[in-house]
Amino acid sequence: MPVLRTFLLSFFFYIMGVQTVLFMAGSFGEKEVHLKVTQLIITILLLQFVGIAGAFLFAWISKKMGNVRSLILAVLIWIGICIGAYFIVTPLHFYLTGAAIGMVMGGIQALSRSTYSKLIPQTGNNAGYFSFYDVCEKLAMMCGLVIWGSVDNIYGGMRTSILSLGLWFSISLILLLILGRMQGKMKEMAGFTR
Repeated sequence: MPVLRTFLLSFFFYIMGVQTVLFMAGSFGEKEVHLKVTQLIITILLLQFVGIAGAFLFAWISKKMGNVRSLILAVLIWIGICIGAYFIVTPLHFYLTGAAIGMVMGGIQALSRSTYSKLIPQTGNNAGYFSFYDVCEKLAMMCGLVIWGSVDNIYGGMRTSILSLGLWFSISLILLLILGRMQGKMKEMAGFTR
């Protein structure tokens, strides 16, 4: 199933970035921006509340553009966030970035599950497919944290690590564009055979 395989590969790369940002945002704020614990707590709460709104926003966008195009938009925003996060110096910058992360994080996670459920074949083994999806997500999370830590140790700062996440999002973007073309060709072929 080339379409499903392409989606999962793309998912692996972008969810690697998403989960790494989720886990490392507090540490980044503490070490790079020198935020206090209360400021970090405010940011984490901001992420959660804005994430709810982001899920609804991307559901609306998905109705207008389709799932794959909405995922492409989300990944483009993530790439922008990674570039912008490199230049964070003040708590206000950190809060604004946190709001942007929350908005797109809720949306990309909900869209990913929705898109995957539409791509899996009609079988009685949906639990097996979603177990594989979950394993893919956990493996991506582990790889993302290892890459983050390795880049941090090699270059001596988390700012370079955040840029490396932009690379993973970029790979994912290319794969999503390929997926969109594959789906377009499948629709053309279905129309041709009718």
